[in-house]
Amino acid sequence: MPPKKEPDFLIHGIKKNVFVLGLVSLFTDIASEMLYLVVPFFLTLVLGVPMVIVGLIEGAAESTASILKVVSGWYSDKTRKRKPFVVAGYSISAISKPLMALAYGWPLVLVARLMDRTGKGLRTSARDALIADSSDAAHMGRSFGLHRSMDTIGAVAGPLIALGILYLSGDNYRLVFIAAFIPGLLSILLVTFFVSERRRPVTERISFKISDFGRDYKVFLLITAIFALGNSSNVFLFLRAENLGFSFYMVLLSYVLFNIVSSLGAFPLGTLSDRLGRRNIMSAGFIVFGIVYFGFAWVQQSIYIWLLLIFYGLYEALTEGIGKAYVVDLVPSAKRGTALGIYHAASGFIMLFASITAGLLWDILGPSAPFIYGGAAAVLSALLLVVLMPGDHRSSQVAGVDL
Repeated sequence: MPPKKEPDFLIHGIKKNVFVLGLVSLFTDIASEMLYLVVPFFLTLVLGVPMVIVGLIEGAAESTASILKVVSGWYSDKTRKRKPFVVAGYSISAISKPLMALAYGWPLVLVARLMDRTGKGLRTSARDALIADSSDAAHMGRSFGLHRSMDTIGAVAGPLIALGILYLSGDNYRLVFIAAFIPGLLSILLVTFFVSERRRPVTERISFKISDFGRDYKVFLLITAIFALGNSSNVFLFLRAENLGFSFYMVLLSYVLFNIVSSLGAFPLGTLSDRLGRRNIMSAGFIVFGIVYFGFAWVQQSIYIWLLLIFYGLYEALTEGIGKAYVVDLVPSAKRGTALGIYHAASGFIMLFASITAGLLWDILGPSAPFIYGGAAAVLSALLLVVLMPGDHRSSQVAGVDL
C-alpha cells in the first residue's frame, strides 16, 4: 500500500510541514536579524575590537557553515533522516544567541558565532530537502517561495525589534542578545513537535561525488558559481549607500525595505516558476541583479538608492527560493540533501572570495568598481543559463522519478 499523502494545509499546494518549517525560519530569522547589525557595533564600540578581528570572526563562522552544509546534506541522504539535523541545527543556533551576552572579550563572541553558523550548516540542506520531500513536484516552486517569504518576514521584524530594544534600554546590546533567545526557543518547539518525517526506502547507495550527478545539475552549479563570483556581501550595497550620504538609520530602513520587497515577491514568483520554468525566472533575476549593480556603480544621488534596493529585493525573490527548487528538479529524490549541500556550500565559499575581491576593487579602483564587476558576472550568468540549460525546469535525469 502506498504511503498516505500529507493533506494540503491552509494554501493550495502547500503541505503542513512546509508551512511549519516556514514559521520555524520566520522565528529563527527574527532572532538572527536582531543581531545582524548589532554584533559588529557591539564588537567595535563596546569591546573595542579592530575591524580585522570582526572580519576574522565572520569569515570563520561562514566558512564553518559552508562546510557543514555539504556534510549534513550528504549524511541526511545516507541515513534517510532529515529531522534530527534540522532540530539540532535550530537548537544550537538558538543557544548561541544569549551566550554573547556573557562576552567581555572577542573570543567568546567568536565561539558564539561559530555555534550559530554550525547550527545553520547542520540544518540548511536537510531542511530544504525536507521541504522538497514534503512537496508535490507541481508545487515545488510555490513551497520554496512560501518558505523564503516567511523567512524574509523575520528579516524585516528582527532589525526593528532590535532597534526598539536598544532605544528603550539605552543601547543595552546584551539585552538584545538575551531577547533573541525567545524566538529561537519558539523555533525549537515548532520543529520538534509539529514537523513530521516519514521513513524513506533505500533506493540506491549514496556517494559523495559530483560525477554521480547529471549534466544539467553540474552545468547549473557552474553557472551559479560564475554568478557568485560577482555576488559579494550585501554589506557593500549598504556601504555604498552610506558613501552616497545615507545615515545609519537610513541604512537600517533601506535594509528593511529590501527585505519587505523580497518577502512580498518570493511566494508569487515561486508559484510562477512552477508554470513558466525555473530557468526563465532565474535568468530574469540575474538580469535584475545586473541592473541593480550597474545602478549602484553609476548613480551619484542617494535618492536613487531606494529604487535600486526595491529592485534588489525583487532579485532575491526571483532567485533565492527558486534556486533551491531548481536544484531539487535536477536530481533524484534520494540525493536531494547532498545536491543542496553542494549548491549551498559552493555559493558560500565563492561569495567569500567575491567579498574579498569586492573590497580590493573598492580600495584600488574606487567604490563603483565592485558593482561593475558584479553586474557583468550577473549578465554573463543569465546568458549562460538561457543558452546551456533546457527550457523545461525538469531535468531528463529525473524523468519518471517521484519527486
